[in-house]
Amino acid sequence: MQAIDRKLLRDFSRLWKQALAIALVLACGVAILLTALGMYKSLSDTRNTYYERNRFADVFSAVQRAPERLVTELAAIEGVWAVETRTVGSAVLDVPGSMVSVTGKILSLPPDGAPRLNVPLLKTGRLPDPTSTDEVMVNHNFALANGFQLGDFFYANLNGQKRQLTITGTAQSPEFIYTIGPGALMPDNATFGILWMSQVAVAAAFDMTGAFNDVALKLSKGARAENVIDAVDRLLEPYGSLGAYGRDLQASHSFIDSEIKQLQNMATVLPPIFFGISAFLVSMVMGRIIALERSQIGLLKAVGYSNLEVCLHYLMLAVLIAVVGIGIGWLVGAWLARQMALLYAEYFDFPFLIFSTSLWVYAASGMAAMLTTTLGAAQAAIKAARLAPAIAMQPPAPPQFKRSWIDRAMAAMHLSQPTIMILRSLIRWPVRSGLTLLGLALAVSTVVSPSFFTYSLNRIVDSAFYESARQDGMLILSHDMPEIVLATAADLPAVLQAEGQQYHPVILNNGNREKRTVIQAGRPDSDLSRVIDKEGKQIAVPPGGVVLTERLATQLDVRVGDTVDAKFLGGRQETHPLRVTDIIAQYFGLGAYMDLEYVNALLRQSPRISLINVSLDDSEVADLHSRLKDIPSLAGIVMMTDTRRSFSETIAQNIGVMNTIYIVIALLITIGVTYNGARIQLSERSRELASLRILGFTRAEVSYILIGETMLLSVLAQPLGWWIGTLITASMFNSFSSDLYNMPLVIHPAIYAKASIVVLLASFGSVMLVRRRLDKQNLVSAMKVRE
Repeated sequence: MQAIDRKLLRDFSRLWKQALAIALVLACGVAILLTALGMYKSLSDTRNTYYERNRFADVFSAVQRAPERLVTELAAIEGVWAVETRTVGSAVLDVPGSMVSVTGKILSLPPDGAPRLNVPLLKTGRLPDPTSTDEVMVNHNFALANGFQLGDFFYANLNGQKRQLTITGTAQSPEFIYTIGPGALMPDNATFGILWMSQVAVAAAFDMTGAFNDVALKLSKGARAENVIDAVDRLLEPYGSLGAYGRDLQASHSFIDSEIKQLQNMATVLPPIFFGISAFLVSMVMGRIIALERSQIGLLKAVGYSNLEVCLHYLMLAVLIAVVGIGIGWLVGAWLARQMALLYAEYFDFPFLIFSTSLWVYAASGMAAMLTTTLGAAQAAIKAARLAPAIAMQPPAPPQFKRSWIDRAMAAMHLSQPTIMILRSLIRWPVRSGLTLLGLALAVSTVVSPSFFTYSLNRIVDSAFYESARQDGMLILSHDMPEIVLATAADLPAVLQAEGQQYHPVILNNGNREKRTVIQAGRPDSDLSRVIDKEGKQIAVPPGGVVLTERLATQLDVRVGDTVDAKFLGGRQETHPLRVTDIIAQYFGLGAYMDLEYVNALLRQSPRISLINVSLDDSEVADLHSRLKDIPSLAGIVMMTDTRRSFSETIAQNIGVMNTIYIVIALLITIGVTYNGARIQLSERSRELASLRILGFTRAEVSYILIGETMLLSVLAQPLGWWIGTLITASMFNSFSSDLYNMPLVIHPAIYAKASIVVLLASFGSVMLVRRRLDKQNLVSAMKVRE
């Protein structure tokens, strides 16, 4: 080992605290990049493998009733590889031991019991007997949530007939990775389940013998889904088609795809922040080391080391810091990626997990970290290499300063000498001060960004659950029924108020722009389910037009007063022009709203409703559930009180974990910036501070100079950090927004106050660690330090 190599190791061991502070910041960037890319690849590979193994369909379509003979024609469509038809229905379940009503989605199995598409993966037991009418297979999580064992039974209200069903097995399906019930916002396995029954049983229960109401198609490689969708629509339109759609609109796939895209965004936005801060810290530390080691650089060159060797020597010091950061980042990132992937796999109901972070992910994160630290050290290393031996052996020429208007202003303000020293240091080294301020601002922004999620989600909950959807429950009817059924619903136990709504799946067109959505029609004086604008004011939907949400209006490129063509799916398959009467902001889905009377008149039908919103007396809810289990025309029940509670609890837990992680990251950034900055400041000013002590300045006054500069920069960094955090959050919200949900940017003073408190306390703690060195400072030795 050469002498210059031993010097490298000694320097690294001497600076281990500063190196560790930088390495931890760098490790955050590596870990986040590794976690995001690792989870992205893991979830993508798991999903794609699951889809392939279990032959998840590419195109789906629901229809009111179509004859089985159409299967041949569907299979003959160009690009179709396989077709599977089935009967799908909903039922209210009576689960022994459960007081609440449970909703079940019922799917028929082929006569031979072996589906070709969307193949359920059997977890326990067996498939139902194809000839049985009382055997059922349920999704695995539904069985776990309700404590079901093989051989247990429950009751189902199948189209008015209450039937006892016996569980023969449990399964998972690629069609229901994200199992969400009608009207729900999050999965609730205890109150919503998937049921597979024999074709003969389901067809008889829903009057579908020799017919089907749902079809799935698998496409050949290279086939265009759009062409197949058009052909399917043309073929099924006479039979009440609700419109074919691709995977992108399939509910389960949409949620998973949205989550995977968020992981991509996280890998793009956050790591560059940490890499940039690390590069700045390395540059700051290396610059100071070279300033202190001028004479050593001169000696190295004098004994024969070349410019290249000297340059590489200091670059290698940065590389050692990077190696430590990369090592920590890889260990933490690999562990975190696996743990998060396991949580995602459980939450999204994957039957298995493919976790194998590719070597290129490790290589990419390591190269990014190595490149940023090397670039951070490059300027200082090149400066060291260019020093001539004779010049290096001499002290550097002192910087030239001249008295400016700022100095005269400070004198006029009669500031204390320590305060003037602090301000002069900031002003005379503007680049270093600016970069330190930027680093602290980024730490502030790291706390600001996740804090927005808390207030934004609270705003969503308030808007969705307390301003718009204020009902305690929704009774979903098996088919549209006359509005007179509201009187019957009002007589049920616990019901205090009952209001009806009508739902129509439609395709809205504006020129070449097209969007599939659902029109909700209600009375203008509705109190339980209201149309709300940004300010929380109720919008009375006027007759003769349609009210659209902002996202839907943007996608259709329409404004108030424009006309869109609405193709009503199912029934008569009519198309009607609708004038856009208003555009409002909402946070869930792509909403379109119309007046109930206007819809009835448009479709030439008597007043009808699709569901009933109810407000309830809590003391009688148990009696209500008992009655609902026996109502034949009821397809499902959504208890909004349970949905509110589940949504709020899940969000609170997730936000709590996310805030904790980001606060730790902000602390690491702050400590890395302030600790290194204070150490360098103490190193540069050791002679100056010792001189002040000798001249009679107290230890508190000298400490004030050291602490004051760092804390002043921390305070100045707060507004910039608030602004950067707001920009980052807005960018993240835009990337997170989809047709499923839209995040509002809610600005609250507490967001900025929390971030400032965290960073200011961390800054003060870090600089106090350095300040302890003043107590141990040897004044005589400090006075011998060369200027």
